[in-house]
Amino acid sequence: MPILLFGSRHLDLITGEKTTTIRKIWKNPLAPGDRLHCYWNLVSKERKKLFEAEVTDVEVVMFADLIKNDALAREEGFNNASELESEFRKMYPEHTSDESLYQVIRFFKLPMKEWEGAQINEKAMITKRADILFDIGKFDKSVICYTAALKIDPDDVYLLNKKGDNLSRLGEFNEALKCYDQALIKEPDNEYIWNNKAIALLNSNKPFDALKASDRAMEINDSNLIVLYWRGFIFEMLERFDNALECYDQILNLDPNDSEAWNAKGNLLSQIDRAEDALECYDRSLELCLETEPDASTWNRKGNALMELNRYKEALNCYNSALSLEPENEVFLSNRGVAFMELNRFEEAVQCFRKVLIINPENDDAQILLDECLENL
Repeated sequence: MPILLFGSRHLDLITGEKTTTIRKIWKNPLAPGDRLHCYWNLVSKERKKLFEAEVTDVEVVMFADLIKNDALAREEGFNNASELESEFRKMYPEHTSDESLYQVIRFFKLPMKEWEGAQINEKAMITKRADILFDIGKFDKSVICYTAALKIDPDDVYLLNKKGDNLSRLGEFNEALKCYDQALIKEPDNEYIWNNKAIALLNSNKPFDALKASDRAMEINDSNLIVLYWRGFIFEMLERFDNALECYDQILNLDPNDSEAWNAKGNLLSQIDRAEDALECYDRSLELCLETEPDASTWNRKGNALMELNRYKEALNCYNSALSLEPENEVFLSNRGVAFMELNRFEEAVQCFRKVLIINPENDDAQILLDECLENL
């Protein structure tokens, strides 16, 4: 019973598009008609069965020929033969002489009713794989898996919503909206999907439509913190700042320890020239963040609010705190440089702007500020 293990590079196995694999030749080479049992080769000891297949053809090739064949390399999931060669030299370090033999195995997936071994819940297996890929940010690969799972169950609301989330993160908002709309046909009172639809509409530059979707989510549950957070952001985009503040205040009434809401409220107060009030929000956000993990962006925004109040030394301390967490952030470096300028510390400002230009030579603002500092030395 030959067993084949596959990794994340072989996602086309799920869709059925991949029907070829390349392995070093075995002691007992495969032949047409042989049965294959195929598994994911997970990092952990756990291995999940993918499918059973029947071998349709086996071609034996030498390594010297294999590493020149771009077409075969692409069938195996690589961009070209050079990439295949690099990977195979790691996988098979003792089998990379020109005469080393490999077998190109072609197969077709068998219907589950024809399997020799135990059958699996294919939809659950594919969904789990999709969720793992989603969680680690591989949205292009994750959406392939969710699409494959939906071929098994086209009306699964969870899958439709997750596929929509993937597509949103890939910037394919119209396709994401189709997924959300299909899910809402099945579950019209799901506030989370209405909120996801609102986010996709907002990202599609349709803030009024986004607000309508948010209205529907609020009708279902007006205490959902996620819905309220995004609703506040939608109101900001519509320049309805009082309404946005009401949303953030409602969140903080429900959960006074929500650091993101304190931060969002601080950002909005800074935007409407209420810097003193913004500082209180940033301080509260930072206090809460320090209980979990420090937040560089909040330190930076607090620095900006202090700059508005001409409190340059305090602002400089905030930018230093931000840079201690993200030392290569060109925005934070530029802000620190400006604070140094306001304090007439031009030599230190020069060092900031020069570092910015090393990170990003095309930062025109940093170049202008650097020139101004040099004139004042």
